[in-house]
Amino acid sequence: MAEPFSVAVAVRGYETDTQGHLNQAVYLQYAEHARWSLLQKGGIRQADLLEQGVGPVALEVTVRYLRELRAGDEVEVTCAFLWGEGKTFRIEQTIRKADGTVAAEVTGVGGLMDLKARRLVEDPREYFRALADSPEVFGL
Repeated sequence: MAEPFSVAVAVRGYETDTQGHLNQAVYLQYAEHARWSLLQKGGIRQADLLEQGVGPVALEVTVRYLRELRAGDEVEVTCAFLWGEGKTFRIEQTIRKADGTVAAEVTGVGGLMDLKARRLVEDPREYFRALADSPEVFGL
């Protein structure tokens, strides 16, 4: 199995809390950054989604905080889409320190919303296949 897509992020001082570690909400921002970076790598721009009248939505997100991160730490944030049947898909992400230590695991359930009908599309895989220059980065 191929390594999942990943993007490098440096922890910035202003993202830390009074205890000197990365604020818990910022882990979600790093995960979001990796998801949008994966879309871009696959050839899907936000404008492409809007042009089709759809947008990605997070339906559920769970973060397991395993090790603290501090200002200056370099991390890799992975992102992998897991497809099932129906309107939703899973996303698995890992935030890993440069030494290989896993700092957090982010798992979620997402969908693709029809922005006019305000409902999930029936088969989000078909939209990703149609829009992507490189559908294989999405596991398609």
